[in-house]
Amino acid sequence: MHDHRNDTIQIRNGEVFNYVRLEVLLRNKFAGISDDDMKVKQFSAGRSNLTYLVKIGDWKAVIRRAPIGPVNTKAHDIEREYQVLKAVSPIFPLAPKPFDYIEDDAIIGAPFYLMELKSGVLLGQVLPNNEDGSEQLFQRVSHSMVHALVDLHALKYNETNLIHFTKPDGFLERQVNGWVGRYRNVKTEEVPYMEELIEWIADHRPISQPPTFIHYDFHLKNVLFSENNLGEISGILDWEMSTVGDPLTDLASALVLWHEKDDPELFKNHLSNSPITLRPGFMTRNEYIEAYAKKSGRDVSNMNYYMVFGYFKHIVIMQQMYYRWRKGQTADERSKNLDSLVRELTQWAMEKTEEKF
Repeated sequence: MHDHRNDTIQIRNGEVFNYVRLEVLLRNKFAGISDDDMKVKQFSAGRSNLTYLVKIGDWKAVIRRAPIGPVNTKAHDIEREYQVLKAVSPIFPLAPKPFDYIEDDAIIGAPFYLMELKSGVLLGQVLPNNEDGSEQLFQRVSHSMVHALVDLHALKYNETNLIHFTKPDGFLERQVNGWVGRYRNVKTEEVPYMEELIEWIADHRPISQPPTFIHYDFHLKNVLFSENNLGEISGILDWEMSTVGDPLTDLASALVLWHEKDDPELFKNHLSNSPITLRPGFMTRNEYIEAYAKKSGRDVSNMNYYMVFGYFKHIVIMQQMYYRWRKGQTADERSKNLDSLVRELTQWAMEKTEEKF
């Protein structure tokens, strides 16, 4: 059985912690752990919070903690992530079950929480080549993704603790203002069409759908599939962005990385050389939207707005990475040409303002 993301590595330099303190804590908290040595590895995936796999004999758990160094505490609020999973996992079994939250940063250097290890595989890892898989499989995967998102949006969040730390009212307006503000903070030069795009996003904001619980980072790199049935989802990971808000922002967030062959080359190939959704059998974005609308009963007539805003968020993320490289805050050479991607994606998003669903 593959563990979690199937890509644990030796712990990176600077991200090691005190194993002895952790082991003492685990043996005190969890009854029946064997006398075997504790083993710790790190998951290589995940862009923000650090994730580790801890094993003692047959006992396993996943640790999530904030990144090392100064962080945006709002984006990396570990206790909030723990509370979200605590509220969601009993009513949505694809979410990992959290075991405990440890506030004491003397154990591993920061507050952290422990959660169950979800078994499953990432499609891109088990089907890395273009000839892997079949049209029938990718049709099943597409439907599984749509159904999981619809089911997530159907949760009765107001019957859980989520009502105490989410603010659904004004969600879309806050999101738009927040992302525009982030762009202004990292702007480096004038980008053609950028001001027109920002103006269009501000002027065309629709009346929000009734709020639902949203994952807000729902794409194939965060979804595990059953090793014995690759069309069936076995777990959904990375809940740090999740909240209560407009469900169509979640649908758009999922679709922005659901690439099609006519997408801009730089964007399509930024995260992987050949996105798996280009293979025959995967739904198009429009088919995904139609399937979601049919299953959820939601009005998707304003989806072009949500898609444009979804692209804009990615533009801002790319610009943030480029800004850090320009300012010498990162030596990562992959960021030095992101200004080209920002320009290409801005023009693409502006063209998308004309689309209708």
